[in-house]
Amino acid sequence: MMLDKTSASATKKLAREKTDRGAAIVTGGRRGIGRAISASLAAKGFDIALVDIVDDSEVQETMRLVEGHGQRTEFYQLDIGAVDRHSELVQSISSSFGPISCLVNNAGIQVSVRGDLLDVSEASFDDLININLKGTFFLTQSVAREMIKHPSAQIERSIITITSANASLVSPEKGPYCVSKAGLSMATQQFAIRLAHEGIRVHEIRPGLISTDMTSDVKDRYTADVEGGVLCPMRRWGQPEDIAAGVATLAVGDMPFSTGDIYNIGGGMQIQRL
Repeated sequence: MMLDKTSASATKKLAREKTDRGAAIVTGGRRGIGRAISASLAAKGFDIALVDIVDDSEVQETMRLVEGHGQRTEFYQLDIGAVDRHSELVQSISSSFGPISCLVNNAGIQVSVRGDLLDVSEASFDDLININLKGTFFLTQSVAREMIKHPSAQIERSIITITSANASLVSPEKGPYCVSKAGLSMATQQFAIRLAHEGIRVHEIRPGLISTDMTSDVKDRYTADVEGGVLCPMRRWGQPEDIAAGVATLAVGDMPFSTGDIYNIGGGMQIQRL
């Protein structure tokens, strides 16, 4: 089955910015953190291959933002949990854009119902692991193989995975989510070791409490503790643009002697206090 693809450039190429950084794949890119990342990378000179399971008006808005920075963008509708379609996706993107210089693993799901760890079903556990961990692991593998086929000393190459503060902070009411993010953190370090000598830097970003659709169901529950400094020393909710700024910094190579490192972007949420 062919991938559903929407070309934003049609039969003509958009004007390119002076800095051409190649193509970046952003999974889960249609809204929220993914949208902010796509726009931020476009502003730095990346073309954007936008991947998401849903195709709607949100996709068009994200593509419009990318185009506003003078960059090409195409949309690929795909569930990253469908591992057997990863090769097709990567080849389609490579054929359209040329060498892939950046992968941002942003796609992920939350538990459908928060509740007792003792009530977690096998089906809900499998859903989270299949998308958050397995799907991301094998997409990273597929993109890394493609990057290695086309070595380049002219452009920075990186793989950046968005995990969560829950990769280390325990939340028993969403246990499978925490397990998936902790596993993804280890996978990121494994890829960092494997790809270091290939000139591909691998990074992990752990967002704290970021104001998105995914956190809307706990906004009222956490806001008082966020603004009171209990959960966040900086006393505010994070915004998608906070994560996007970190991704862009890493993607352009402004941390050149870093790989396998964990970047906490949560206003100090990760700091243990008495």
